[in-house]
Amino acid sequence: MLNPVHLQILASVARHGSVTEAAKELHYSQPTVSHHLARLEASTGVKLLQRVGRGIRLTPEGRLLANRAAEIIGRMDAAANELAAQVGLQAGKVRLAGNSSVLSTIAPRAAGILTRTYPGLELSLIERHPVEALQLLRHGEIDVALIFRYADAPAEDEGFRLVRIGDDPVYLISQRPDDTLESHRDSAWIGGCERCQEELVTVCRRAGFTPRIGSLSDDMTVVQAFVAAGIGVTTLPGLALEAHRHPDIHATKIPNHTRQLHAATYGDPPDPPAVTALLKALKAAAG
Repeated sequence: MLNPVHLQILASVARHGSVTEAAKELHYSQPTVSHHLARLEASTGVKLLQRVGRGIRLTPEGRLLANRAAEIIGRMDAAANELAAQVGLQAGKVRLAGNSSVLSTIAPRAAGILTRTYPGLELSLIERHPVEALQLLRHGEIDVALIFRYADAPAEDEGFRLVRIGDDPVYLISQRPDDTLESHRDSAWIGGCERCQEELVTVCRRAGFTPRIGSLSDDMTVVQAFVAAGIGVTTLPGLALEAHRHPDIHATKIPNHTRQLHAATYGDPPDPPAVTALLKALKAAAG
């Protein structure tokens, strides 16, 4: 039977690419880490690590088990939090990941609601783009992923459950008021994260052209500064403008195009009480 301690050590080694760094993270001596890894290899009958120069590298089998180990350890942590939350929501932690626009607006409002309603419940926040947030959720490293998607986007992978908490309008960001997408078919555009850039390309193609991406940034403050400096134009959601608005840019709402905001959980229902409380707070904060 696999030992959770051995799996935790393997996951840490995979994360850091180093036995020494894994030992530091877990507060073990390096020989202790090496000993546990050797016992894991003996129990599985598979070589998990190989030396490369002065470092180490996971074998394909080691990488497979490390990925599963991260998921198992994450689910164990989630179970501990769920158990704590079950006892009257008087203690425990609930973990939320989202991108910068939602963490600057909806998440703080939801945190305030949780604090007033359940003062013993600790909310932990992590900034991640939707794809990364869903990966953390699958591995059990967070409890809720606050993501955006579009009505015609493919469904998320099996296992994710989505609660729609609202819609976020999308704006053309330029130097001119009452601007149009069509007037920028020859302009340089500023792209962002994977989903943001997909959105940008989609709205421009609906307007009859493919945008020429000249610059890239995931930071809504930087993007607006680029537009104000005349480097290019872009699209941003309303929440990003609520979080930060550069005085020298203009925002023109794009008709019939919004982001859908969803709170995602993973696994079979029902959700733990702490997660249910967070979902309720998010819906109230977005409303």
